[in-house]
Amino acid sequence: MLESLKVMLEIQEFDMKMIRLMRLKKDRQLELEHIDNLRVDLGKQQKEKEEEIAELSRSIATQEMKITDIKDRIKKLESRQASVKKVDEFNAITQEMTQAERERIATEQIASDMIDKRNLEEEILIKIKESLRQSEESSIALENEIKESIRLINREGSELKELREVLAKTAEPEIMRIYQRLLGNKKDRVIVPIENRTCSGCHITLTAQHENIVRKGERLTFCEHCSRIHYWQEEEIVETEGTGTKRRRRRMASV
Repeated sequence: MLESLKVMLEIQEFDMKMIRLMRLKKDRQLELEHIDNLRVDLGKQQKEKEEEIAELSRSIATQEMKITDIKDRIKKLESRQASVKKVDEFNAITQEMTQAERERIATEQIASDMIDKRNLEEEILIKIKESLRQSEESSIALENEIKESIRLINREGSELKELREVLAKTAEPEIMRIYQRLLGNKKDRVIVPIENRTCSGCHITLTAQHENIVRKGERLTFCEHCSRIHYWQEEEIVETEGTGTKRRRRRMASV
C-alpha cells in the first residue's frame, strides 16, 4: 500500500467518527426543537382557547343584557295593558307581548347554547393547561439529558479534531486536497477497498483491468463510477487453534 494512503485511512477514521458525532448532535438538537415546538404549540392553543372563551363570555353578557331589556319591555307592556279599556288596543298590546316573549325565549336559548359551549371550551382549556404543565415538567429532565449529551459530543468532537489535525500535517498535500474534495461531496468513506471485483463504496462491479491496477498499487486509482479511491486487500490464510481448520481473512495490501 502507498504509505500516503495509510495516513489517509487513519485520517478517514477520525473523519467518520466526527461525521457520526455531527449526525448524532443534529438528531439531539432536533429532539430539543421538537420539545420546544410542542410546548409552544400547547401555549398557543391555550392562548387561543382563552380568547375564544373570553369572546363567548362577552357574547353571553350581550345576550343577557338583551334578555333583561326584553323583560323590562314586557313589564311595561303589562302595565299599559292593565290601564287600557279598548279591546283593540288590549289585543294589540297582547300581540306585542307575545312577540316579545318569543324573542325572550329565543334569546335565552341562544345564551344557553353559548353557556354550554363555553363550559365545554373551559373543560378543553383545563386539559390543555394540564398537558402543558406535564409537558414542561417531563421535558426538564429530558432537555437536561439532551444538553449534556450535546456537551459530551462537542467535547469528543474537539478531541478528535485535535488528533486529526496533528495527523493531517503528515499527509501529502495533493492527496489531502483530493480526499477533502471527495469527502465534502459524499460525507462518507472515500478511500475504500475492492471486494469481489466490486467497489465497496458504490457496490458497482469493476473491470478486471481496473482490479489489476489497484492490486499493483503503483498509483492512486479512482473508481470509474463514484470517484472513490481504491485500495487492495489481500487474503491471508489463518489456521484456527485446536481444530486444524483454515479460514481466509483479508488484510490491507497494496493500492
